[in-house]
Amino acid sequence: MAENPTDSSPPWLSVSDLAEYAYCPRAYWYRHHPPREPPDPGSVRSSQVGEAYHRHALRGIRHREDRGAAVGLLAVAGAAVLALLLLLGGFL
Repeated sequence: MAENPTDSSPPWLSVSDLAEYAYCPRAYWYRHHPPREPPDPGSVRSSQVGEAYHRHALRGIRHREDRGAAVGLLAVAGAAVLALLLLLGGFL
């Protein structure tokens, strides 16, 4: 975050600062107010376990979404084939 040329006014906020805050206020806070002490090993390990859990859960959701999209595509293709057969059947 760049500082104003005058010392009496508050610091400038850029559009990227606002976007970062909108995306994740906690990350914005820690970037501008870094912790004075490093995190203890227990909290680092706990964070890694939580991240692995969420990554695994998200992988399952994505798999189900992909499978659902494939079933939907097959249903649309089947409906198109049926509609085509009905249209062509009327002309034969």
